[in-house]
Amino acid sequence: MSSDVTTDRVRCGVAGVGSLGQHHARIYASLPGVQFAGVYEENDARAAEICGRFGCRRFATLAELGEACDAVSVVVPTDKHAAVALPLLAAGCHLLIEKPICASLADAERVLAAAQAAGVLVQVGHIEHFNPVMGFLEKEVAEPRFITTERLAPFTPRGTEVGVVLDLMIHDIGIVLELVKSPLVKLDSVGVSVLSKTEDIANARLQFANGCVANLSTSRMSLKKVREIRVFQSSAYLSFDFMNQTGHLVRKSGMLSYAAQLMAGAVKPGDLTAMPVEEIPLQKGEPLALELAHFVESVAQVRQPKVGGALGKTALEVAIAITDQIRSGQP
Repeated sequence: MSSDVTTDRVRCGVAGVGSLGQHHARIYASLPGVQFAGVYEENDARAAEICGRFGCRRFATLAELGEACDAVSVVVPTDKHAAVALPLLAAGCHLLIEKPICASLADAERVLAAAQAAGVLVQVGHIEHFNPVMGFLEKEVAEPRFITTERLAPFTPRGTEVGVVLDLMIHDIGIVLELVKSPLVKLDSVGVSVLSKTEDIANARLQFANGCVANLSTSRMSLKKVREIRVFQSSAYLSFDFMNQTGHLVRKSGMLSYAAQLMAGAVKPGDLTAMPVEEIPLQKGEPLALELAHFVESVAQVRQPKVGGALGKTALEVAIAITDQIRSGQP
């Protein structure tokens, strides 16, 4: 079909309705301005379940899905992204491809070249960029000097077609790249495999040209879920929880006042109740719903999305560099 949207509503579909794809289907079915055309899913039982739940059509081939849609979410395992995306791009569909954009840089380049040739948009599903936490950080973080991130999850077989860096850490890679906005000049990484054939736990230290250092830790062997970030800059210290969409900051002026009180004996050492911590009230929202609404709006207005193919490819480059360094054991 044409890459131009010719109806009042954007016709959307989903390729792959597993544990995450089902939520793409759910949101498309409820978004105003969207006509939810249907899904492509190889599992018969799963396809019947989703089509019954949302009253949509199951398409037998990717070509049929592409013909019926203006825009499609690609929510299949990472190593199948290119194979699914390319036929849809050839059909003239705008795509939201779940992160990472592909399993290899070669595949990513093929996908982006095909999108450019077809004159369509590609948005990459770095969902945390649509988390209200990220919205606040983008406004408040100006000159970060040190960033730490921690992303932990219990083990699940889903996603193990790639290592934990491409599975989980890539979220934080994208976040850090967007906040720092400086070339990466040095990388030190370690990781270990526990249950899967690839690394399940990893740590990476990223040093940027502007002097900022970021330390990223991730694990899919945790007993609990954690998605946290701490940012230190000359004007403030910020600490946020992406999962619960909460956070606080301490401004430099407040820290100076606290230090002065300590020097004067007005407060006791270790009495953090005197520290002027600002709890940040965030307007909470479902990041995936915000992400898909932005995608649909980008398609309708034919404008580049917030997280386009360029950022998706750069995040992939860094993730692959970390993965290669872990597996080679060389800096």
